[in-house]
Amino acid sequence: MPRLTRRSSMPMTEFSGDMTVPDGKTTWGDGVGGALKGSTDSDGVTGTEDWEEDSPYAEVRASVSNIDDPEMPAMTLRAYLLGMILCMICAAGNTFLSFRNPSPQFPLLIVQIIAYPLGKFLAWSLPLRDYRLPPWLGGFGFSLNPCPFNVKEHTVIVMMATVAILPAYGLFSITSLDLFYKTPLGLGFNFTYILATQMTGLTIAGIARRFVVWPASMLWPGVLVTTTILNTLHAESDIGTGGMSRQRFFLVMSVAAFLYYFLPGYLFTALSYFSYATWMAPRNHVVNQLMGVRTGMGMGILSFDWAQIAWVGSPLAAPWWAQVNIGIGFLLFYWLITPLLYYSNTWYTRYLPISAIQPADRFQNVYEVERVLGTDNKLNVTAYAAYSQVYLTAAFNVTYMLAFALTTSLIVYTALVHGPRLWRIMWKMSTEPEDIHMKLMKKYREVPDWWYASIFGACLAMGVVSVNVFKTGLPVWGYFVAIGMAWTYIVPVAIIFAMSNLEPTFNLIAELIPGYAFPGQPIPGMVFKTFAVQTLAEALYFTRDMKLGHYMKIPPRSMFICQMTACSLSCLVQVGVKEWMFNTIPDLCQPDQRAQLICQNAYTSFTASIIWGLIGPARLFSKGGIYNPQLWMMLVGAIVPFPFWLYCRRYPQSIVRHINPSIVFAVCLSIPPASGINIASFLVVGFVFQFWIRRYYFAWWARYNYVLSASLDIGTVAGLLVIFLCLRLPKADLNWWGNTVYEKTMDWQGEARDSLPEGKTYFGPDTWKN
Repeated sequence: MPRLTRRSSMPMTEFSGDMTVPDGKTTWGDGVGGALKGSTDSDGVTGTEDWEEDSPYAEVRASVSNIDDPEMPAMTLRAYLLGMILCMICAAGNTFLSFRNPSPQFPLLIVQIIAYPLGKFLAWSLPLRDYRLPPWLGGFGFSLNPCPFNVKEHTVIVMMATVAILPAYGLFSITSLDLFYKTPLGLGFNFTYILATQMTGLTIAGIARRFVVWPASMLWPGVLVTTTILNTLHAESDIGTGGMSRQRFFLVMSVAAFLYYFLPGYLFTALSYFSYATWMAPRNHVVNQLMGVRTGMGMGILSFDWAQIAWVGSPLAAPWWAQVNIGIGFLLFYWLITPLLYYSNTWYTRYLPISAIQPADRFQNVYEVERVLGTDNKLNVTAYAAYSQVYLTAAFNVTYMLAFALTTSLIVYTALVHGPRLWRIMWKMSTEPEDIHMKLMKKYREVPDWWYASIFGACLAMGVVSVNVFKTGLPVWGYFVAIGMAWTYIVPVAIIFAMSNLEPTFNLIAELIPGYAFPGQPIPGMVFKTFAVQTLAEALYFTRDMKLGHYMKIPPRSMFICQMTACSLSCLVQVGVKEWMFNTIPDLCQPDQRAQLICQNAYTSFTASIIWGLIGPARLFSKGGIYNPQLWMMLVGAIVPFPFWLYCRRYPQSIVRHINPSIVFAVCLSIPPASGINIASFLVVGFVFQFWIRRYYFAWWARYNYVLSASLDIGTVAGLLVIFLCLRLPKADLNWWGNTVYEKTMDWQGEARDSLPEGKTYFGPDTWKN
């Protein structure tokens, strides 16, 4: 499909991720972009002296076509079948690998690349003829090869495969029920449970699309990377541009990233875990705690591994204003407050590593949850009183405090800043002008809301059956509360995701509510969390894919059909693979399983259910609990947005308008296991590309930035998979200084600042809240 990219010669100013407008203006103006006379876009299409309508955002103009061919077929039979095949392969492969440790996954970008030659092959090999069904079957005509493989078909395939990229979160709770709680609920429960969470997410996304998909200000930077690659692969010509074509640049950089990854990923892994100061002082407590990258704060700043740099997302996709907010939150809370908590021994943190994701006991060991689990799957209070209360590292304490603040900040900030706009959209009174993409999409029939409402009703019925008929212990009202949480947070979370490419979650509040509602009952709490967290996550992913379809001009009803089909199919495959593994693989989920299928993700889910469901938040955070003061952060999160909002109403052009408290708090979402080296290197690379190159070399940035981001992702993931399958599995590791130096440090071994008090075998008080 030809592609016209219109670039304005006017300098641009960013407005907190909400809109990008020409300097000197505070509104969109007429909402058009332009191309100078004689300019040529990346696909060799020459512009005219006339200004043609385009997106008001430079990011979108650089990545998305501003024209559409309504006659181009999208959901062809071959695209539909290829999408289902890749969906099944991804669902089966990623489900299998999710039980392994480590758990590599087949990422979306790899599937996107694989789909291209497969589609081309089908277009070359399938017969060029029309078929017609007999009259008694309706007499419908169809073709296996109606046209050359096009970008819309490719998009449909990608959207279907995306559904199966991540294994269902509910699989881990099902495994916990089967193995650890010895409460298998059967195949019927497994399927209805998984399908209800996945399909409910689709329906919520369908209703929320008017708020976070249709508005032009909802950019979804991660989607722009996908659209760039789709348009790059399908550009039939790229000549006359005066530089390397996007297609060639993509190929060269992908191969380069693949070859380079062997250096930090296999040959010299110390470049990945670049804690150079700890190599020089491996037994110095302070150096290892501040500069370490595994259980330290990662103040070394740099990593030479793209997988580490892009841990929290590609710095070439996230806008610079969002990265600044992340940097503010990280510097304030993790590089300042966390060391203060640690070295002041607040909450006994000096007896633990400064940063680790596992909860600990008073003996400086990982908390052994099995010791407090009774035979009736309830808390053994006597054993709990004799063993230990739960202790968290300094970094984990800060993460919990920020998570408390985030749960309230998301709601308040969205209501203050976006509330009026959302209200107008709800009542169809929006004053935000439609951009070219919305105008082009209006040529296609929209999906009626009652379609989504009907499926939502069916999902509610399945959810009620799964929690009530199969005796999970979760009352029906608890299930409705879980779904209500997903409905409450979908728009605030999606707005943050759409503006910053950062995916907030509400895992903590989804654990607190059932912990207080069902004290001492881990199974209802685990099921509640799955319905809340998985439903919201699926709603976000489906919403993101709807924005992809919006940018690529996929008819909405085609999107609906392919997403619904792929969702149902992936649920069936995932449950089937899980059942097959449990029935055929010996010693599955055992620590010494020879293929490393030890079910680490399921064990993590089980541990969380013990901490939050069995021991319960009341023993940790209520009055008398060790971490009770942290609950005040919920009030802090609700109050903090007000002064920024009031100040920006008084001074709308102030630099303060770039500060988003929710994103500042959301830095907690990946720490731990991420460390400072991941965030710091993310910010350094982001500054280079999203600030410096964008400002001073905008033409290069607009042409290559998103292509480079995808190339680095694809090449790195390909290298990781090759190293894992061809070198790690056969145990062909290189044993030399560059691959072991960082492992011989206090940081890597997770040693604490303080030893146990003299004459004692434990730290902390002798008694605690029971």
